[in-house]
Amino acid sequence: MTQPATPSHEFERLKVRQKITFMVNRYEVMRTDEAGNDLGLLCFAEQKRMAMKEQVTFFTDAARTHPLFGFKARKVIDLGSGYDIVDGVGQPIGWFRKDFTASLGRSTWHLGTPEGFECVGQERNAKVAVLRRVWDLIPVAGDLPVPWLFHFDFRAGDGSVVMSSTKRVGIKDTYFIDLPAQENGWRLDWRVAAAMGVALDALQSR
Repeated sequence: MTQPATPSHEFERLKVRQKITFMVNRYEVMRTDEAGNDLGLLCFAEQKRMAMKEQVTFFTDAARTHPLFGFKARKVIDLGSGYDIVDGVGQPIGWFRKDFTASLGRSTWHLGTPEGFECVGQERNAKVAVLRRVWDLIPVAGDLPVPWLFHFDFRAGDGSVVMSSTKRVGIKDTYFIDLPAQENGWRLDWRVAAAMGVALDALQSR
């Protein structure tokens, strides 16, 4: 599928950092340079716990008065039905869903935009994917952090990488999201990438 025109919301690299609080999981989304140095906070997201319908909203301000974009499940407790990504006024800017059949081997997600573009994201390392599944079978493993990091690459139909998520070791879960420009200059909307990047942390174990 041919990529749509280059969106105005375009950045080359983001950093997503998780902060766990009592009632919500909070994610900070920052723009960074190629070396990973912060260039400023773009927004932060909050995921309510125990919600009947999974929903994450990204805000521009700490008072949470200006929603910038977000994603919400189409159905209750059904990742297979997919999630819609919308802007601050509710207009669709993307979608994603987990491919449970393919995920039996490596976790696999489908990501797309309203223009018809679609790409597929998989765990980068097949061996780590197997080790993580073996780890989940250990009775006491549920109370311990997974000892292997998982990274994802999202590829278009021609095999080109349009988004990658690389997890870094640290006290807080931190992910670097790279959005390489394609041959025609198109780059994935950073809002869609940020939503997918947070979902990879918030929804990966579900």
